[in-house]
Amino acid sequence: MTTAMDRRRFDRFELPAMYTRIAIRALDHNEFEWDGHAYDISRGGVRFEADKSFEPGSQVVMRIDLPRSPIERSTEARSVFVFGIIVWLEDDDQPGPYKMAAVFSRFEQPEDEELLLRRIASGRYAIAA
Repeated sequence: MTTAMDRRRFDRFELPAMYTRIAIRALDHNEFEWDGHAYDISRGGVRFEADKSFEPGSQVVMRIDLPRSPIERSTEARSVFVFGIIVWLEDDDQPGPYKMAAVFSRFEQPEDEELLLRRIASGRYAIAA
């Protein structure tokens, strides 16, 4: 039997609860319309909650505001922009917020991936179980 952990290509890192803001928009929309918070993140995806639910298979664009330390340069303060696909939605028949996960299909710019990888490599985040 293959577990979820066996399928993961990248380590997941826990993010500070309620301190990692995300903004989400459907791929065919121009404005980020929904906000939420991320629970954990990896090079390959993110687990998060939002007031709006997205069905698995939905394509979204996300702006992820990773927490930074006070000593990081202001250039490090920028958000990470990614394109993703929703892969699961928990309890969609319950009132929000809705817990979901998305896999990243691509980063908007190479700098977005580099910033995410630098933040993960900083040692500030614990590996998620």
